[in-house]
Amino acid sequence: MSSNVLLTLGGITKRAVMLFLNSNAFIGNITRQYDSQFAVTGAKIGQQLKIRLPNDYTVADGPALQLQDTNEQSTTITVATQRHVDTGFNSQELTMSMDDYAEIVLAPKINGLAGNVAATVMSGVTVAQGPYVGTVVNGVEGGICNLVANVDGSGNIIAPTLDTWTSAGATLDDNSAMFVGRKAILSPTTMGRTVSSFSGLLNPATEIARQYENSRIYDALNFEWFSDQTTIVHTTGSFSAGTVNLGGQTGTAINVNAITGTLAKGDIITFANVNAVNRVTKAANGSLRQFVLTQAAANGATVLNIYPAIVPSNAGAAVQYQTVDTSPINTAAITLATPANGTYRKNFVFAKECVTMVTADLEIPPANVKAAREQYDGVSMRSLVTYVAGTDVTVNRLDVLFGFLFIRPEWGCIVADK
Repeated sequence: MSSNVLLTLGGITKRAVMLFLNSNAFIGNITRQYDSQFAVTGAKIGQQLKIRLPNDYTVADGPALQLQDTNEQSTTITVATQRHVDTGFNSQELTMSMDDYAEIVLAPKINGLAGNVAATVMSGVTVAQGPYVGTVVNGVEGGICNLVANVDGSGNIIAPTLDTWTSAGATLDDNSAMFVGRKAILSPTTMGRTVSSFSGLLNPATEIARQYENSRIYDALNFEWFSDQTTIVHTTGSFSAGTVNLGGQTGTAINVNAITGTLAKGDIITFANVNAVNRVTKAANGSLRQFVLTQAAANGATVLNIYPAIVPSNAGAAVQYQTVDTSPINTAAITLATPANGTYRKNFVFAKECVTMVTADLEIPPANVKAAREQYDGVSMRSLVTYVAGTDVTVNRLDVLFGFLFIRPEWGCIVADK
């Protein structure tokens, strides 16, 4: 074909990084940052970046001056994960048009790479597993700690309804999440069930037509909706009973009397009479504060590691970074938010600022290997090419070096589905 030209590495890399962002709904809708400090020398696995978190203050009453310190909090994001796709192709394939090459070669490669990266970042929804870095705020790992679910008469999780999704939105409001730009990530199964449950509602005719034609929701309830097959499926522990050992505790490690049954990392629990507070007014909102288990707890465990930290008022007076109205009392009952030994999908809604992914420029190897780096919309990608003369094969690899943080886990809410 006359339109076919020898593809350049820079052109391939530029198209690849653009395809990367368009290949996965989740990655395309979180906060992405490119760290330019590595633009010259290149980054290596394990390098860290410090991110300052928003400050929190209380409001004074009356004319008297009541100075308060600025208690800054920060978190560290580690560029911890390098993922790549490696392929070989011959000289004939290198003379394809860019459009043909992108469709036949690049798109399948990038689809797999983007899905793998998305699944890694998604692990932070339920507290990141294995070597992956989830959210670490002041040394404490966290995950999304809010959950809503539709249940049947026996307490079993069933498909979410309109009320379930609006409750999730209200939870974001209570946690002072940004109102603009909220997203909903659903498994394909939950998307199908939700479309069905919304079918009888009064919606604009054009939206009803799109849902009918494509079996997807697009914009509704102040969420932009996406389907993603990397949505996590979680199985809770066998926990059946437990109580707090010693009243007035604060922080993220809570002493308990030996629990009966197990708690899995990512399980969500509540303590009796410990209510959440509005993050702005510090007033109790009438709902139990939910906490996510950041470490699994075995049968008989006497310490539970949770997120967020228990930060109560000071004798009824609001304090900075307050999370609850009061600490649990001695022997306060501990309750699982979902049925024990149950398995459910962790669909979730979130404000975009809930999670951040950072990419950095990888090092360029020695001169005997062709290499290119491109950045696009907060993502950096490196491409390497070397030629094997004996086989007439050109080897190409595409790399992404990234780290991620659920910087504000409270700005997300899990919507459970059976």
